[in-house]
Amino acid sequence: MSNRDDLELQRKAVNQLGIILRTAQIHSINNVAVTSAIEKFVYFVNEILFTENNVALELRGEYFYFNDNRMRYAPEHLLNFDYLVREFRRVELGAIIIRREMTAMDMLTFTRVFISSSFLQAPFDEMKERMATSNIEIKRLENIIEEYPDVKKMVKKTYFKAVSYTKGVLKKISKGEKVNLKSAKRVITSLVNQILEQEQLLLGMTAIKDYDEYTYHHSTNVSILSVALGQRLGLSRKMLVELGIVSLFHDIGKTEIPNEVLNKPGALTDDEWKTIKRHPKYGVKVLLSMRNLDDLTIKTAIGAFEHHMNCDLTGYPRPGLETELDFFSRIVSIADQYDAMTAERVYRRAPMSPEKAIAIMTEKAGKELDALLFKFFVNMVGVFPAGTLVMLDSRELGFVYENNHLFLQRPRVMIIADRDGNQVKGDVVDLTEKNDNDEYARTIIKTLDASEYNLKLADYLLLQD
Repeated sequence: MSNRDDLELQRKAVNQLGIILRTAQIHSINNVAVTSAIEKFVYFVNEILFTENNVALELRGEYFYFNDNRMRYAPEHLLNFDYLVREFRRVELGAIIIRREMTAMDMLTFTRVFISSSFLQAPFDEMKERMATSNIEIKRLENIIEEYPDVKKMVKKTYFKAVSYTKGVLKKISKGEKVNLKSAKRVITSLVNQILEQEQLLLGMTAIKDYDEYTYHHSTNVSILSVALGQRLGLSRKMLVELGIVSLFHDIGKTEIPNEVLNKPGALTDDEWKTIKRHPKYGVKVLLSMRNLDDLTIKTAIGAFEHHMNCDLTGYPRPGLETELDFFSRIVSIADQYDAMTAERVYRRAPMSPEKAIAIMTEKAGKELDALLFKFFVNMVGVFPAGTLVMLDSRELGFVYENNHLFLQRPRVMIIADRDGNQVKGDVVDLTEKNDNDEYARTIIKTLDASEYNLKLADYLLLQD
């Protein structure tokens, strides 16, 4: 069996596990739909055991690892994989390990225990006790938080290198100079590498939204958000680099818009708004006039043309025929809207809170925005997106700094004011930490509008070592 066949068998096995648990939550455990799904799962597992010493499925952060190799999800399996991530977290299940040939009875027992334990106060403890003599070994979900100062510096360096590169390229284009998109590959590859290793830290950097250099930061932020979403969707490294380039240059057409219109502080006239709405078409013109026209340049031109079009085609430009937006365009559209809403603009000095932006975009899901992709985007940015100002039950004030996908309600928070209201150095605390009484030391009690206090996470991020 080839390596490709092995990977496909692993994906089928995990997808089948999702089908079993979903079906068992709806039907009786002895229903034919459940038993049939179990038989398929047992077959897949035993086929894998024929060439492997064991089968170990482990949840680490947001991703499943099969025998220590991170899994890439096929699009048709996304819903079941996403379901399994949620269910594993809910019952605090970190890993399933099978070391010898499996029977249908083994899986039937596991399914019965999993479903019945789901509603208990300590579900994993109950599962562990009842599975003690089973062929299926289980392990508790671990919450591992690692802090590497050098990594934070590297992430910050990567971010600002991308901003600097974007600024240089767009300025060249504004002057009428020819550029080659291949020069972006090195910068975007660095972003992709950082996202694969330190997704949450780099996502936190997208809270940096420079008012005076909005276009350059916005382009970089949209690229980071798009690549991070692409990673959640299981795209290959090659596709992630392509997506990063497409998203980085989504607004390249704005280099053709006069500065007095693009940066006008007041309301635009009808004619000025029409000019702004031409930037997708200008983007195609700019990109197709580049040196060495290739497939990547054409993909980037499509993204530039479609990113404001909307999935229901209610945006701009309006296509002459009914069409479906390109996959990359649908991703870029979500990232673009989110970053634009949460940024300070020349015509709107008070940025929207991340929480409010997500609420507004939720109303657009299934119409203007791709509903499935948006669901994965929300899971990515979390219940409290990076940059959300929060009040803790300790009366401390802080910004959400990094999400914890094992405990969505308990992100890492950068404290900016103590319980007496005194401004403090932005130390980061983990809301999963407990006190001596085994109670959470801090809990979010409400979110606040950062613009009302004239506070920005970016100001604190830039002060960090």
